[in-house]
Amino acid sequence: MKNRDLHIGVAELRRRPGNRIQVDCSVPIANASVSSAEVPTGAEGEVHLVLEALSDGVTAVGTVRFPWAGECRRCLGETTGEVTADVFEVFKDQVLSEDTQPFDGDFVDLGPAVRDAVVLALPLAPLCREDCSGPEPSEYPVVVEGTSPAPPDPRWDALSGLRFDPDDAE
Repeated sequence: MKNRDLHIGVAELRRRPGNRIQVDCSVPIANASVSSAEVPTGAEGEVHLVLEALSDGVTAVGTVRFPWAGECRRCLGETTGEVTADVFEVFKDQVLSEDTQPFDGDFVDLGPAVRDAVVLALPLAPLCREDCSGPEPSEYPVVVEGTSPAPPDPRWDALSGLRFDPDDAE
């Protein structure tokens, strides 16, 4: 599915190398996530790009800014933020490498480049705040060696027979 705001006609732009157009829009982005953060469904971000004609293609250079939501890596609480990413994409008549994208007729589809930039900029291990100390100790007590721990989860009983000491391997 193409985002209409990011499907840009470039026929007029390509008439002379060096021609430029500015693309400024607010758009939603779909399926942008990593293991710990994602762009919320329906959230819109801002796209600011300059398209410039080359003799055999078009470049798209600029920035994108999108909100994200995720789970704090220490306390596992909900956290949010905003990611800003740079975009540099080259569209060519003949695609000779993975670094260039094809034209779609007289159009360029900036959607994949914007999505890729956002996904690569999402935090892999977000924090709710810089001084987050982790889970609340009263809810998740630390068991100290030598004290009587809570009874183990019965699903882990099979592991109690495992021994890793080489002397016990006999």
